[in-house]
Amino acid sequence: MLEFKQGVDILSAIGGITTIGEAKKLFEQRLEPEHLQRLATITNEDALLKIANAMAMCAPDRVYIHTGSAEDRDYVRRMSLEKGEERPLSIPGHTLHFDLPEDQGRMVDQTFYIVNPDEKVSSLAKKEAREVSHAYIKEHMGGIMRGKTMYVGFYSRGPVGAKASIPAIEISSSTYVMHSAELLYRNCYTDFNAEVARRGEFFTNVHSEGTNRSEDVPKARIYMDRSWQTTFSFFCTYAGNTLLMKKGNHRFASDSAMYKYNGTELSEHMFITGMTGPGGRVTYFAGAAPSGCGKTTTAMVGSNFIGDDLAQMWIEADGTLRAVNPEIGIFGIIEDVNQEGDPYLMKCLRQPGAEVIFSNVLVDPQGKPRWTGDGEPLPEQGTNFQGAWTPATTGVPMSHPNSRCTLKAETVGNHNKKVNADPSGIVIEVITYSGRDSNTMPPIWVARTMDAGVAIGASIVSKATAAEIGASGVNRQPWANTPFVAGPLTDYLEAQLNFYGNPKMTRKPIMAGLNYFLTHEARGGSGKGLLGEKRDVHVWLGWLELFTNRDVEAIETPIGMIPKYEDLRRLFASKINKEYPESLYTMQFSLYIDNIVARIDLQEAAWSKGASPRLFAIYKEQKAALLALKAAKGGIVAPQELA
Repeated sequence: MLEFKQGVDILSAIGGITTIGEAKKLFEQRLEPEHLQRLATITNEDALLKIANAMAMCAPDRVYIHTGSAEDRDYVRRMSLEKGEERPLSIPGHTLHFDLPEDQGRMVDQTFYIVNPDEKVSSLAKKEAREVSHAYIKEHMGGIMRGKTMYVGFYSRGPVGAKASIPAIEISSSTYVMHSAELLYRNCYTDFNAEVARRGEFFTNVHSEGTNRSEDVPKARIYMDRSWQTTFSFFCTYAGNTLLMKKGNHRFASDSAMYKYNGTELSEHMFITGMTGPGGRVTYFAGAAPSGCGKTTTAMVGSNFIGDDLAQMWIEADGTLRAVNPEIGIFGIIEDVNQEGDPYLMKCLRQPGAEVIFSNVLVDPQGKPRWTGDGEPLPEQGTNFQGAWTPATTGVPMSHPNSRCTLKAETVGNHNKKVNADPSGIVIEVITYSGRDSNTMPPIWVARTMDAGVAIGASIVSKATAAEIGASGVNRQPWANTPFVAGPLTDYLEAQLNFYGNPKMTRKPIMAGLNYFLTHEARGGSGKGLLGEKRDVHVWLGWLELFTNRDVEAIETPIGMIPKYEDLRRLFASKINKEYPESLYTMQFSLYIDNIVARIDLQEAAWSKGASPRLFAIYKEQKAALLALKAAKGGIVAPQELA
């Protein structure tokens, strides 16, 4: 059980400001009159103490209070170009940012939870004793902003007034970080005091790029103080390590859901999107997938795209499962984004009208950003994160595999801005989980019970991706949230079971698994390519929309419900104008029983310590049914044999 506000508050201890009187005196001494007047709008004393202590610790030459006005946004963007943190591209409103070569993804080995004695964290996380972190932060963040401007912004992680929205303060000397914050989050400067009072908590994030030199990257740290809901990051610029309102605060939101609102809230690593079905009805999905596993592509298939990354969820009084997107923008991996698979996003990236920050892509001599998999002819030359590049450059890809695009979601053609701004949230009727699985699970399967749905989420596996520096191999990725769950995963499992099993949730969602990564090689075909392609996602989600609304039936199997061939054949024809031979259906949906049983054995072993018996009951039931089916029909069972 996490205890909040326990142990030394490191920010306050280093800053040394203990009273609101001391804070106001510092503000009067250090802030220009205009920004002193701006800060007067913020009356929450805890927030003012956080800002004062950040100032005292970092010692900036100047402090800029960001109100979220158009003038402030333009100023930050202009300063980012003047400082060289960004550079202009050929299309107006498009800019380019390069991170250091050593700072191209989440620094897993340099990211720590600050812990109190006997505080438990996830077995997959790194932790550091509070006194050790305290000393390191004091040494390296003390005076780190001398000669720089400190920018302070006030944001809401979700629509203002939404039950699960949580306010946050972003403090940074990086204009690129603050520019990104304005594209990704709702500035709530005028509503901040009321939002803190409503929610009863806020998050604080303090960052400085420091010297921004490669030789200092080994000193970089990303710290998360769960007890005081404060993050620290320094000597880094990659947004996943610096804009900690995103995954840093996502961790805090997960803590809040687990330990303050257990059974009534969840904080998830999920897209939110709406699919239009017969008669114009819209069915909303929330879906989890580890980084690099198609989550953004899946989200944008929807006719009513809401968000591609995070979801704050709760049980409403009417018994529905509601969700809001804590973000208003996209910080998405751009590799393999192209016209065929991502037409809405490509329009933003290739035409004027959207404000976009490209990071770690290649820029050609005409100022056009290029990336691996963009579907266009290879450029003859350009500059990327490593310097000058040509197709003959060995060992360096055209763009980094974790290169990104940052833009407001409202500029994407199928985004539903009105719904994304609604504090009452979206009723979620379908939950999906997916990873990277070449040989085991079919493209779609639907859980028969809520506990079985939780078991799908608890059993995600994925190959490591370029989003994590130094990671490799095949990893378990429960709920795709594993890297962002600070507490023990058994606590998170219990929270999931309590949430979806809560009797107050009277309108239960469909819970399903998705798998886009089956290969010909693993299913008896020739070659190592995938059995499907990107655009097939329209069909998989389309079938789930129909099944949720009881317009199609399904085949019962030991692992859950799978589609019938004729329904999929019609959907392939109507949605993407593609033939779907029954031979391909058989390859994709046959049960390879030994593979599935081996996967269950893997998960049982992984969850062996302290996990809920409810999970093992699902595994036991499925395994017994699979073995009985094998005894009756053999090790590979075609779906037609079960229909």
